[in-house]
Amino acid sequence: MSGLVRTRLAKSVHDAGWGMFTAMLEEKAARYGRTFVKVDRWFPSSQTCSACGVVDGPKPLSIREWTCAACGAVHDRDLNAAINILAAGRAERLNACGGTVSPAA
Repeated sequence: MSGLVRTRLAKSVHDAGWGMFTAMLEEKAARYGRTFVKVDRWFPSSQTCSACGVVDGPKPLSIREWTCAACGAVHDRDLNAAINILAAGRAERLNACGGTVSPAA
């Protein structure tokens, strides 16, 4: 496996590994009655303010902390992205009445 990673097949090997990982997570979630949701790859999780929902736009990776121009909330880039990903995953589920759940603004 380590030899294949250094060849031009590296992307295929990594993609297959990630696919197996998500398949195992999905299977384990189903076994224990949990919900498994894949969030869209292009979801702007680190660009969206988790307090007010305004999309601030792309930022270089060197910016680790930013302030929302709309509400003034100060965000750590990774923590803010984690909050937004959790909200997006929860929005995929249905509420008790069968309606969709919207992410918290």
